[in-house]
Amino acid sequence: MPLNGEATTAGRPVRVLLTGWFSFLHGEVTAGDMLAAEAVQDALRAASVPYTTAWSPVYRPDAPHLDDADPDAYTHLIFACGPVHSRPDPDGGPSPLMALHRRFAGCRRIAVGVSVPDPADPAATGFHDLLPRDSARQAEAGQTTADLSVRAARPAPVPLLGVVLTGGQHEYGPRRRHAEVSEALETWLGTLDAARLPLDTRLDTRDWRIPATPAQLHAVLGRLDAVVTTRLHGLVLALRAGTPALAVDPVAGGAKVSAQAAALDWPAALTSESVTPQNLDELLAWCLTPEARHRASRTADRSPLPHPLLDALIQRLAPSDGPTA
Repeated sequence: MPLNGEATTAGRPVRVLLTGWFSFLHGEVTAGDMLAAEAVQDALRAASVPYTTAWSPVYRPDAPHLDDADPDAYTHLIFACGPVHSRPDPDGGPSPLMALHRRFAGCRRIAVGVSVPDPADPAATGFHDLLPRDSARQAEAGQTTADLSVRAARPAPVPLLGVVLTGGQHEYGPRRRHAEVSEALETWLGTLDAARLPLDTRLDTRDWRIPATPAQLHAVLGRLDAVVTTRLHGLVLALRAGTPALAVDPVAGGAKVSAQAAALDWPAALTSESVTPQNLDELLAWCLTPEARHRASRTADRSPLPHPLLDALIQRLAPSDGPTA
C-alpha cells in the first residue's frame, strides 16, 4: 500500500537499507537475487519510501557498501531473496546473517521473498517480519509464493555474443600474440553490456558442455547476434551459420584468420597489432547491423557452391601418366 506523506517509526522518518546475499563481501550475487532486489526497489519507490541498497564491494566497487552503512541512519532493514540460515561464512568467519542482526539491532528487520529451511534457525527468528517465498511450514500447507524476480521489470534487449578464443597454435612460434590478444579481448568483453557465451569449436562426445557434432555447434551459432573470435573456424563457422563475426588474428603480421577473412571477403577482421577498444567497438557495432547480417547470410549461401580445392583434389585423383606438381 502506498504511504501517504512521510511515514515515521517512533517519530523518525522511515529510511530503509535494502540488503541480500548480494550485500556481503563474500556473498554470491545471482541474477535472481538482483532481480528480486529490483522488484523490492520498484515497490519502495512506488510507496515513496526512501531506501539505500547495499552491494558487495567485489561486485560493485562504486556502490554503497554494507560496511559503510550507518545503522543509526535507518529505521528498517530489508533482506531480500535467498535462503535464511545461520551457517558460518565458508572462509571460517561468523554467520553473515547473524552479524547483520547484531549490527542492525536497532532497526526493524524484515526478510522478504526468502527460503526458510528451518523456521527455528536464529537467523530466521531474528527478523521481526518474515515474508518467505517458501518454508517448511508453507510447503506442508501448499502455500508457497512465486519468487520476487518474476515481478522485476523486463530489461531492454542486449546482444547475444558467442566468444571463441584460442590459446594454442604453437606452430607460429615467436609470432604468437595469443596471450596479449586474449587478455585485451577479455578485458574489452567485460566492459560490454551484452550476454557473452563462451564457445569452442572442439567437439566432445563425453562432455555435455561441449557440442558433440558440428550440427549442435551450428544450432548455437545461428542463434547468436555476433561472434567474437580468434579462431579460423570461429570465423568461418559463424559466417556459415549466417552470423556476423568479429575476427582477430592472434599471430603477428597476420596468418590463417586474416587469410580466411580475405578469402571470404569479410571486413570485420583485425590484426593483433590493431586491437584497441575503439577498433573493437566500431567493428562490433557494425557486426550488429542488418547490413552485416545480410553480408554474413550471403557468405552462408556460398556453402553449396563448388570449391576450388575440392575441384583440384578430384583432378588429382584422375588417372595420369606421371606425378603432378
